[in-house]
Amino acid sequence: MILRSDRKRHARLNSISHLLSLIPYEKIKTEKIKLPKRSEKDVYDDAVTLDGRKFVPDVY
Repeated sequence: MILRSDRKRHARLNSISHLLSLIPYEKIKTEKIKLPKRSEKDVYDDAVTLDGRKFVPDVY
């Protein structure tokens, strides 16, 4: 097989897509995961460390 590579990004994506299309797969049914509630103990507040600091203004 020949891979056109004039545009490298497209060539990489096309090769990955082609390789993945060769692999047969079946969708697996999974159980929904239930996570425990997040602990509020020792929560880090990053806004506190930024108080009194100067920032470069966002132009874009």
